[in-house]
Amino acid sequence: MNNFHKNLNRMALFTAVVLCGIILFYRMFLAISVANVYLNGIIIGTTLFGIILCFIKVFQLLPEYRWLNAYTRGARGIKMPPRLLYSVAVMLRTRPQKLTGDGLRGILDMILVRMEDDRESVRYVVNTLVFLGLLGTFWGLILTVGGFAELIGNLNFNDDAVMETMQAGLTRPLGGMATAFTSSLLGLGGSLIVGFLALQMQLAQSAIFHKLEDFLSSRTGVAHVENGAWTKIESGLDKISNAVRSIDRKIEA
Repeated sequence: MNNFHKNLNRMALFTAVVLCGIILFYRMFLAISVANVYLNGIIIGTTLFGIILCFIKVFQLLPEYRWLNAYTRGARGIKMPPRLLYSVAVMLRTRPQKLTGDGLRGILDMILVRMEDDRESVRYVVNTLVFLGLLGTFWGLILTVGGFAELIGNLNFNDDAVMETMQAGLTRPLGGMATAFTSSLLGLGGSLIVGFLALQMQLAQSAIFHKLEDFLSSRTGVAHVENGAWTKIESGLDKISNAVRSIDRKIEA
């Protein structure tokens, strides 16, 4: 449980620091957000969804920790864990005295696959935030280039008010640049926030995996080879090696 609380406290502290930063610089954050309300709103909403999802995933590990602690202590009548360790708990509910190396490897591989599948949704949110940031960058560049092209095409340099016309026409290109920079900033910032929380979630899952691995490794039997059998194995290997050398000499000849 110490690892669970440690990772959860890191997540809560990091989220609190981010929230305090937004509160302290709320004017700047508001100015960045309104540069493109729709796209930046989607990025901020996706970031909030990723943060909530990470906390939900971590809290879902609490029954896994409780089951694992009860199982390693040898408690009787423990309930089955609901998610990640359910199939492993079904296999181990008879509490075998010894496991084989292949059995241990199969159990650990099963847990790793389930943990990887459980992290896919958070990983997808991080990739989506990066994509939204890049989308806003290219969208803003398109608006900027199109705005400058339209401005230059509509200018009449023989007009005395050409400077006023140019100043009024710079609104669209500058708006495109604001969209490009603000969406990139929010997208990368959101991916950094959700990525850090996803890392803490992964560490919490790894703590479960390593504890179960250490416990099952202590109950894994290693096959012993008697001296006579080992001598036969060495003799067979020597014969194979001599046969390979003979084949090589014949090929070279």
